[in-house]
Amino acid sequence: MKITKIDIMLVDVNPVDNPGWEPIVCRVYTDSGIYGDGEAALAYGRASRAAFGMIQDLAGLVIGMDPLSNEVIWEKLYKATFWGQNGGPVVFAGISAIDIALWDIKGKHFGVPVYQLLGGKMRQKLRCYASQLQFGWGDKRTPAYSIADYVNNAKAAVAEGYDAIKIDFFTFAPDGHRFSSEETTRIQSPANVNLVISRLAAVREAVGPDVDIIMENHSYIDAQGAVQLGRLAEQYNVLFFEEPTTPNPKMNQFVADRVRIPIAQGERIYTRWGYAPYFEDGSIQLIQPDIGNCGGITEAKKICDLAHIYDVGVQAHVCAGPLSTAAALHLEAAIPNFTIHEHHVYNRFAYNKAMCIYDYQPVQGSIDVPDLPGLGNELSDFCFTHGQKVTVQ
Repeated sequence: MKITKIDIMLVDVNPVDNPGWEPIVCRVYTDSGIYGDGEAALAYGRASRAAFGMIQDLAGLVIGMDPLSNEVIWEKLYKATFWGQNGGPVVFAGISAIDIALWDIKGKHFGVPVYQLLGGKMRQKLRCYASQLQFGWGDKRTPAYSIADYVNNAKAAVAEGYDAIKIDFFTFAPDGHRFSSEETTRIQSPANVNLVISRLAAVREAVGPDVDIIMENHSYIDAQGAVQLGRLAEQYNVLFFEEPTTPNPKMNQFVADRVRIPIAQGERIYTRWGYAPYFEDGSIQLIQPDIGNCGGITEAKKICDLAHIYDVGVQAHVCAGPLSTAAALHLEAAIPNFTIHEHHVYNRFAYNKAMCIYDYQPVQGSIDVPDLPGLGNELSDFCFTHGQKVTVQ
């Protein structure tokens, strides 16, 4: 079996409430008629178009290769591209998209779900948390400004059966503007500290003691501010302090040494080499590799195995389209150190659901693992007809 061509799509989902959201996906074709789908998880921020080009650059290197040889292909993309070694999000998002598609092909070829190829399914249902409630918890993006907004969003998720939620309490100001880096960097003012902690306190009171709260930070604050907020947050029994500062081992260690909340980090850490220092210094308790930008399923499994050596838990970062969700479910089902699955509010939006033929959503706070061959999901016609498409063959 050989790879014959690859379609790469920058999908225009036209999200009126979320401008700049541009999913990047690909389909890898073979001479056997089997195809596989993959995704580069850089739909947000300012890197989607770079990932669109990156997959095109990588695609020519794998035409004619055996799609079942995912390790061979991964090593080629890592070593033969020059920028792969010690690379960052763009090159590894491109590698990830192709790698995910190869696992999809492999599962279809052998007629089994991807989790079976990863060693078997350790669990059928995965505990989920409702993620990024500062953007609402409905079918469209509705930023939270007031304490009442945060409380109502939290209650809505808990009413659906979730016993864990995640919120960035320092994204939006009460007047509706989004905090800038100038406002979130360095030691924080009493007003900002009180704003963040009052929101956290109100949510804790609203959901009670039996619901886990993950305190998200998106690395917006620096290490000094993270310690300042983290120490005050300790009294509210926070499950994880996520991305408390810039993903840097020394800064992460600075926070971990001074705050008594487990540290979660990883959506902007790439490959096993990037994760190694955090494992070695013990400054991270939950890794969050994004399968769509850390090197794909091939690399994510290695990262998770390394984490297991150090008793570090895993929650795959999932903030892209439905293909990324499917890939995460297979990996999380197959590893012993799975902790919890992220169900981002964007997964509830119609424009994301339209990208694939199946819609996997949690029920009562847990989600089933797909049992269909391969990823158990595939791109819909929408992805091929909306936006830009380039074919490499």
